[in-house]
Amino acid sequence: MQWQRLDGRSWDQLRAVSFKKHFTDIPAGSVLAKFGNTQLICTVSIESGVPKFLEDSDRGWLTAEYRFLPGATKPRQPRELQKLSGRTQEIQRLIGRSLRSALDLKAIANYTITVDVDVLQADAGTRTGGVTAGFVGLQLAIDRLLAEGVITQSPIQRAIAAVSVGLINGEPFLDLDYTEDVVASVDLNVVMDDRFNLIEIQGTAESETYSRRQLNQMLDLAETGIKSLLALQQA
Repeated sequence: MQWQRLDGRSWDQLRAVSFKKHFTDIPAGSVLAKFGNTQLICTVSIESGVPKFLEDSDRGWLTAEYRFLPGATKPRQPRELQKLSGRTQEIQRLIGRSLRSALDLKAIANYTITVDVDVLQADAGTRTGGVTAGFVGLQLAIDRLLAEGVITQSPIQRAIAAVSVGLINGEPFLDLDYTEDVVASVDLNVVMDDRFNLIEIQGTAESETYSRRQLNQMLDLAETGIKSLLALQQA
C-alpha cells in the first residue's frame, strides 16, 4: 500500500511555498520563506574584504551560516554558542557551496557575501529550504548593489534550488515533512541549477539499501520539484 500523506498531497507534490522579500531593511537582501510548516529567515550581508586565503586574488567570496532558533523544535533546542554541532557545520557548508556555484566570484572581487539562514520552525527540509531561500535573498542583495552602483554587472550566472526526496515503503515521495522524514528508508537531498545540472546530491540509506533504478526515480522527481521551485523563486 502506498504511503498516505497526512496533508493530502500527492507523491509528487511540493508543500505550499512562499517567499516574503525585504521583510527587514538593514541587510542587502532578506526573505522570510515557508515550505509547509518549515519556516526560516534568510538575510544577506555584503562587506568589503575577503578571507586571507583570497587576498590579492581578484576574487570575492560567499559564505553561509545556519542556525536553529531555540523555539524551532520541541523540546526547545539550546543555542549553539561555544561549539557548532557537526550537523550545523555540514548544512551551512552545503548552503555556502551551493550558492557559490551560482556566482562568478571575479565579478564581486574583494567583497564577501554572508548568507545567514535561521530556522524559525522546523518540519524537515531546512537544509534544502536554506539553499532555495538563500538564493532568493542573494538575488535581492545583488539587485540592491546594482541599483546603488556598488557593482555594475551581476555576478549571478545561474539560479539554484534544492529539494528533498525520500523512499517510503519503496516508493519515492517529494519534499518530505517530519512525519515522513522519520520513517523514510532513504533520504535524498538534491541541489540543481536552472539548467537542471546537478550541484550536489546527499543520499543516505537510513534503514534499507536502494537500487540505481530507485535513485534515478528520485532524481527525476527532484528535478520536477526543483523546476517548480525555480518558477516560485522568479515569481
